[in-house]
Order: sequence, then structure tokens, then C-alpha cells
Amino acid sequence: MNTPALRITLVSETFPPEINGVANTLGRLSDGLRQRGHHVEVVRPRQAGEVPVDNDQQLLLCRGWALPGYPGLQWGEVSMHTLLRRWRRQRPDVLYIATEGPLGLSALRAARRLGVPVVSGFHTNFPQYSGQYGLGLLARLLTHYLRWFHRRTVATLVPSASQRVELERRGFERLALMARGVDACLFNPARRSQSLREAWGLGADDIAVLHVGRLAAEKNLALLRLCMAALQKTYPQQRLRLIVVGDGPQRAALEQQLPEALFCGAQRGETLAEHYASGDLFLFPSLTETFGNVVLEAMASGLAVVAYDEAAAAQHIRHGHSGALAMPGDQAAFIDAACWLLEESETLRRVRLNARQHASRQGWPAIVEQFEMHLSNACRALPASSPVTDTALAIKPGSTAPRG
Repeated sequence: MNTPALRITLVSETFPPEINGVANTLGRLSDGLRQRGHHVEVVRPRQAGEVPVDNDQQLLLCRGWALPGYPGLQWGEVSMHTLLRRWRRQRPDVLYIATEGPLGLSALRAARRLGVPVVSGFHTNFPQYSGQYGLGLLARLLTHYLRWFHRRTVATLVPSASQRVELERRGFERLALMARGVDACLFNPARRSQSLREAWGLGADDIAVLHVGRLAAEKNLALLRLCMAALQKTYPQQRLRLIVVGDGPQRAALEQQLPEALFCGAQRGETLAEHYASGDLFLFPSLTETFGNVVLEAMASGLAVVAYDEAAAAQHIRHGHSGALAMPGDQAAFIDAACWLLEESETLRRVRLNARQHASRQGWPAIVEQFEMHLSNACRALPASSPVTDTALAIKPGSTAPRG
């Protein structure tokens, strides 16, 4: 390994076995860094039923409290002084802060006090979420806070080019692109299960229309009902069934709105992979994603994905070749794209094959190596022995710090 072994601290309010895109990404990154010889410490809230272990050099658990309306998700809280004591005993070479809540803020303040370089990640588009809930003033305040937060780090990693452009327009600086990967061995068409499809009430020639994700208001899930109604009207002879995998605050309402759909709840690991592979068409109507890991998981599983042309879909789907895209917010175009995929069986077969071929080349090892490079560059741009000031974070031209 060319990169010297580093002591890396990852700070996040969510982490496996919690089920969401941020937790999945951080689990992959931490495992990958350890495999490459680095010492990785994780700072996160204690999860339900978890017992703290004293003197654990790889894990610091802190107090957490639930997010209203989001069972299973929580904010974390730890005092800056707790972090200062721990990191003075064993100083990290670099921090990666994935979430900007109270835990991330305490970690940022402690790292700046100690002169430890910090790289941040923009994993969740909270301003857009606030807009979806009709909280326009809160969205503006959040944008102001997030810009302030990320300006105090050496670099901010964003998962997609479209997200980088949006943040640049909002005044964010020192943005670097770091995409996401997929485990194409786990998510694989070979896991297709006829017995599972039969349990769904579907035969070999029927179409399983799949959606996987958190069932929350910001995911634009009302479009699922509209799209299914259009598909059934366009293809009355074709047996179709909507299969919804995931959980969240909107589940009860969706079950009432979609009485013919099958709700499978949250799934993990090989069971989740089997659900993906047993589908045919994947609907992803969200407009608030920073990336959308489920898009790559569905493609790797051999599904034809319909999505809006942004984030992961814009980065990985070639319209008409490996999926179908619609301009963001154009519901009619989204529905037309889904209908087009079912117009000819050969079209669906070809798109599914192309999706699998593309996704199978998007493995996590290359993403971990890229992440390692960003962390190493941060150490060179801001050595741990340097005092941290706002002036020090203004990286000079020609510096090795990543700029995307």
C-alpha cells in the first residue's frame, strides 16, 4: 500500500446495522479502510440495546435521542471535552464527519482545537427535505448553517456532480466528488427467486414493479400510485404488482393509498438482494437525494430503473440504454418512461442486461481508494501539528487538497 497507515476517525449519527444510505456507505468505507491497513475509530450514538465497552479504541458511543417522526433514526450528543480528552490520549491523523448535527459539531470544534484536519461529507440534503415539508424559512437557516459548517473543513465530499453544482451555487467551497459503489456479488440477478415471486402472487411472465427505500414524505412516493395506475391502464392484459420494500413514517398512509401493493418492510443482506433480483421494473421517484444507493443496487440486480435525471440516476443511467430518465419534477415524463419500458419485452430485457453490466463495474474497492486519497490529501494540506484557523482552511493554489 503506497499510502502510510493513518489513524482515521469517522463521526456519524447513523451507522450499520441501521438501514439507510449513509449508514451503508460508512460501513463500506470503514471496512475498506481497515482492509487497507488503517486504524479506524468510529464515533456515533448508542443504538437500541447496545452495551458500551470500556477502553474500546475503535468505537466511542455517545448519547442519542430520536428524531421526531423518524423511528430508528437519532441525533447524537457528546461534549467537546470528552472528545478532547480521548483524542489527546490518542490523536487521530484526520477526521471524517458525515453528519452535521450536534455530534458532528462537537467533533469539528474539538478537532479544530487540536489542529486535526477534518474532511466532511454532504450525505443528506436537509434543506431540500425542509422544503418538502413546507418549512421554507428553516431550509434557508439550514443552508446557512451547513455552509458555515463545511467551510470549516479542509474539503467536503459530495456523491454526485449535480449535487456539487447545486452546492456551489449556494456558496459552498472546496467541494470534491466521491461517488458510491455497489456490491455486485450481493446484488445479482442470480438471486432471483421464483418461490418469492409466487409468494407475491406472480407467475414467470408477470411484472413485479419494485420500490426500495425509506417511506417518508420527502421521497415523493405519491407518484408510485399515479405510475401504477397508468401502467395498469396502458397494459390491462399484463399482470402487474407493486412491491414496496422499506419502512418509515409514511408506511401506514401508503398502505391505505395502495391497497393492492405488497409491503414487505425493511430487508437486509441476502434477503434484500433476493427481493431486488425478483423484481422486473424499479420505480424511484425521489427528488431529494444526494445520491440514492438503491439505484445502483437495483441496476446491479438486473432491474430496469425509472428515475429523475439527477444524483445517482444521472450519473449511472443512460436513458434508453440502461434505464429510463425524466426531467426532475416532470411526473408525466416519469410515467411515460415506465410505460415505454413495458411496451416491448425485448426493450425491458435489453435495458435490464445493460443495467447489470454497468453496475457490475461500480465496485466499492475503487471508492475506498478514492476516499483514502482524499483523507491523505487533507493530512498534507493541513498537518495535524498545525493550528486550525479559518485562514488555514483557505487552501492555496497548487495545494494537494482535493477540489473535485
